[in-house]
Amino acid sequence: MAPNSKLLMGILIMCCWAAMVETEYVKYKDSKQSLSVRIKDLMNRMTLEEKIGQMTQIELSVASAEVMKKYYIGSVLSGGGSAPAKKASAETWINMVNDFQKGSLSTRLGIPMIYGIDAVHGHNTVYKATIFPHNIGLGATRQVCRDPRWGRCYESYSEDPNIVRAMTEVIPGLQGDIPANSVKGVPFVGGKKKVVACAKHYVGDGGTTEGINMNNTVISRHGLLSIHMPPYRDSIIKGVATVMVSYSSWNGIKMHANRDLITDYLKNTLRFRGFVISDWEGIDLITSPPFANYTYSILTGITAGIDMIMVPLRYKEFINDLTSLVKNKYIPMTRIDDAVKRILRVKFVMGLFENPLADLSMAKYIGSQEHRELAREAVRKSLVLLKNGESADEPLLPLPKKASKILVAGSHSNDIGYQCGGWTIEWQGHSGNITVGTTILDAIRNTVDPKTKIVLKHNPDAEYVKSKNFSYAIVVVGEPPYTETFGDSLNLTIPEPGPSTITNVCGAVKCVVVLITGRPVVIQPYVDTIDALVAAWLPGTEGQGVADVLFGDYGFTGKLPRTWFKTVDQLPMNVGDRHYDPLYPFGFGLTTTPNKAK
Repeated sequence: MAPNSKLLMGILIMCCWAAMVETEYVKYKDSKQSLSVRIKDLMNRMTLEEKIGQMTQIELSVASAEVMKKYYIGSVLSGGGSAPAKKASAETWINMVNDFQKGSLSTRLGIPMIYGIDAVHGHNTVYKATIFPHNIGLGATRQVCRDPRWGRCYESYSEDPNIVRAMTEVIPGLQGDIPANSVKGVPFVGGKKKVVACAKHYVGDGGTTEGINMNNTVISRHGLLSIHMPPYRDSIIKGVATVMVSYSSWNGIKMHANRDLITDYLKNTLRFRGFVISDWEGIDLITSPPFANYTYSILTGITAGIDMIMVPLRYKEFINDLTSLVKNKYIPMTRIDDAVKRILRVKFVMGLFENPLADLSMAKYIGSQEHRELAREAVRKSLVLLKNGESADEPLLPLPKKASKILVAGSHSNDIGYQCGGWTIEWQGHSGNITVGTTILDAIRNTVDPKTKIVLKHNPDAEYVKSKNFSYAIVVVGEPPYTETFGDSLNLTIPEPGPSTITNVCGAVKCVVVLITGRPVVIQPYVDTIDALVAAWLPGTEGQGVADVLFGDYGFTGKLPRTWFKTVDQLPMNVGDRHYDPLYPFGFGLTTTPNKAK
């Protein structure tokens, strides 16, 4: 036989052998097998090291191919500001709480988030199976914020658990509609163009003392179950795949250590069959000071019922300590198997064994016009009109598009970063031109008559305003971007020059003040000076939605999802409290009629 023939025969033999190996029947790879059969088959093939790897989530910055292979890492986290986030165009970040009566919009808002998550993560990881995205802005948060001093209050939809429950409709938007015959508590993900949702932060983090992040929530069990728990029950019914544990404590017990609420209630009473994940270094905070006894923290967190630990950097120490705890029988193998079974269940229902690679074709949808129009609609519907003239007979809004000269003032009038707030590109967000979008100033320019002169002056003095003969002014002020503890505020005041801009402008000319904030802020001292007042929350990239309503192309329809206080001394104050005396009550919102039907 000629050498080339021998080589060809050798190649053919190798190919046949490879084909035989490839076609060897394995139950867990067979999508026709039941979920329980696939899970059992795969777990029977796994070593302890592989199981512990499944329970370990590390940060992308340390997730090399070598590390992933050596330690059998099961999940990778892209932290706030970490790549691939920096490479992604930010989708609109908007507080959609005011459209709670329209659940369909909540579901629709989940769709653009899917495309962004799937496509962006796909560029930076080999296997989509290793990615469990968390903190998806709008869609995943289930907390009920009972005190706006909390820096994460804008991650909550309302002080009213019923509104937060209604907003769980975003889960079907992310994961797909759960089948009618689905078993309660079993996670569901409807195909490769859907993603896992995460309900967080379990449970009660919106009720901490003085709204201090990661603080203690002092409330009876009845109060916890009636105020903070209902959105989690609804999330589980809708097939949510993961639940993230809160940094906070309940009556002095750290949630990451609370077996009663994680295992006994969430898993056994609510029958949640997805997996429970810790927050970033959440188990470290079980001890005071943090990380004082890591072995104890691992033992306590895993025993409490946490299935996957967001390490995210100390993975070697975590893996070594957890392995030792299991081998020395401090943690039973049944607890490890329960955790891995839950993790694999989610991976199987996601279809990751059939479609392990991310769908990069979805990248084209990021920032697409279709999604921006949806975000613009969300902005329009979320705006709340708090004041419109001294009486119904003298409204200022909608503003006339034809005017000789208008003033646009305020630090937030021409700043995409301020409109987006935190969790945008960077963890804490940033001011300036951080992403593509339309500022409120640009939106005003796009909307008014071409002959109308627009003057931008961020912080004019009163004499300037009086001397320029403006037809009216639009003042856009608010909070700077923030997240988590950095946003905690005991005074909730708008930073200067916001207050002085309101005083100088609104004291000299007819004005509408647009507030860009993640929550109610101190505004009572200026209300009498203001002619019209709009809560625009965090409208994100689509400032055009604000102009759509200011100028009457659409009417104001939004209602307050949380109480607007008079002074911070009243806090916490929520609808239904005995001494309820708000500036604007829960559910308040004036309406206007659009100039023309849309």
